[in-house]
Amino acid sequence: MADTRTSVLIVEDEQSIRDSLSDLFESEGTLTVAVGTLPEARQALAERSYDLIVTDIRLGGKRDGGLQVMAAAGLLSPDATVIVLTAFPGDDNRHASVRLGAAHFLEKPVDLATIAELAARHGVPTSIDPVAARLAGR
Repeated sequence: MADTRTSVLIVEDEQSIRDSLSDLFESEGTLTVAVGTLPEARQALAERSYDLIVTDIRLGGKRDGGLQVMAAAGLLSPDATVIVLTAFPGDDNRHASVRLGAAHFLEKPVDLATIAELAARHGVPTSIDPVAARLAGR
């Protein structure tokens, strides 16, 4: 029987951010896979398709690691919504991300409520209510 849960792939080399994002997407009915390297991301993409992919641009010192994740996702999870996180928001990264299918390009640090709101727009549940969080000033 096919797994019909909403699926999220998190690709982030900073453990604390990866953990926070994993916690955000811990929701009943959601399968969350969190990895920290490009090879792990490629493996995860080869194993299943995802509804949402959240990726950092720079992975383990590779300037284009996240772009490579998006290129692989375009082939292996073409219907996934991609949210890009980066501490290096230059125009080159932004344009390359959009060309590779990123729906959203966010500069770190990113408020989890912002990510929750974007995920909700694409039908992906999170552990927080993005509207309530925004109203509370989170």
